[in-house]
Amino acid sequence: MTTHEFNRVRLEIDGPVAKLVMNHVEVMNAVSLEMLGGFKSALDVIEKPDSGVRCVLWTGEGRGFCTGANLSGGAGSNDFDPESRDAGLALETSYHPFLRRIRNLKMPIITAVNGPAAGVGMSFAMMGDLILAAKSAFFLQAFRRIGLVPDGGSTWLLPRLVGLARAKELSLLGERLPAEKALEWGLINRVYDDAELMGEATKLAHDLANGPTVSLGQIRSLFNRSFDRSYEEQLDAERWAQLVAGRSADFSEGVAAFLGKRPAEFKGK
Repeated sequence: MTTHEFNRVRLEIDGPVAKLVMNHVEVMNAVSLEMLGGFKSALDVIEKPDSGVRCVLWTGEGRGFCTGANLSGGAGSNDFDPESRDAGLALETSYHPFLRRIRNLKMPIITAVNGPAAGVGMSFAMMGDLILAAKSAFFLQAFRRIGLVPDGGSTWLLPRLVGLARAKELSLLGERLPAEKALEWGLINRVYDDAELMGEATKLAHDLANGPTVSLGQIRSLFNRSFDRSYEEQLDAERWAQLVAGRSADFSEGVAAFLGKRPAEFKGK
């Protein structure tokens, strides 16, 4: 295993799996501009052609996944003219470029929610293609508690996962959604005992990482963009994604394994 330490972020590369860990336990991994810089450095490593990474497992250090934006630096304070304050500027310049990179990764992403996922931390959790949670975890649209609106893409992601009525309820009331209720609502995929979460998440990450990465990347892209397209447009998108997948070495191996009645050995190419 290779470990890289960046600003408030640790990256552990174990063969084809990259474990992306938010690492600021003093504030339960609340996001700062320093952490966003650490994410950028980590993604630079993950996206190198020779990195060998074929799946990302994203989690938080300690007792929390991520408790939202770190406000301790004075964000939102009243020490300057509110008329000149722009609470959305950091979204445009720092958060959004990172979120776009995550969305466009050509490999599956698992988020392992090991504790509170609040505010933009909940947005981060929802970026997972598979969202796993510890039983003690909860999700919270915390923005209304400080007089802001949901961000980090949550107004797009949340209604698509749980429906408009529940998305509005969570955002307008700002109530905690426990992990097991989140599973019932369809927000997440699986819930595990706290002690089992990371072991199960790691197993699942390695299973995906040893799969046909080209087709898995195309699958996540097709679903991520499906709500922006008409039915006819999606048919066209599937046609061209199938062209890409069908030209991969993994497709050839998959067919050969099927015909030979043996397990496929995918290489992610």
